Amino acid sequence: MNKALTTLLAGIAVCIMAGCGGKKTNDNIITEKMEKAKPAAPIRMQEYEQTKDIEWLGKSYRCEIQRIPDDSLALVKDETGQEFVDNRITLTILRNDGSVFFSKSFTKANFDTNLDDDYRKTGILEGLVFDRVDGSTLVFAASVSHPQTDEYIPLVMRVSRMGDVSIVRDTQMDTNAEDEEEI
Repeated sequence: MNKALTTLLAGIAVCIMAGCGGKKTNDNIITEKMEKAKPAAPIRMQEYEQTKDIEWLGKSYRCEIQRIPDDSLALVKDETGQEFVDNRITLTILRNDGSVFFSKSFTKANFDTNLDDDYRKTGILEGLVFDRVDGSTLVFAASVSHPQTDEYIPLVMRVSRMGDVSIVRDTQMDTNAEDEEEI
């Protein structure tokens, strides 16, 4: 029996040595620490100009719209800390003889009463475009957006024949412009 026990122990020793003789595997995964991307320099939207000739109140006018990033305005930050330069948009309405009927520069502050706190803080004035003539009023579409997203607040700006400006939030879906009721 002693010989059988010795043989058994020798066999176990051989198995253990054979098992230990292989290459050890390591289950540890080593990765490099990911550094949070640092925001780039403030991002500026491209400058934009639109010119549109219109008939209004029986006369010819030209609407000129110019958007420029304005460094004098407060920078806007997104959720990653990336900064964006806000825009200034100038609307000029010229009579047929070239004289100025209306000229005004707009910033996000002009639309403040139609914005919520989030868009006041993280939105930029993205655009203003001529929409249509509505009787004695020129109608423009404007938007304040979260930069580099499709999220925005649509706004309607009206310029009266006396040069008065009114701005409201656009609450109508633009599904069929010809069938819409007056805003």
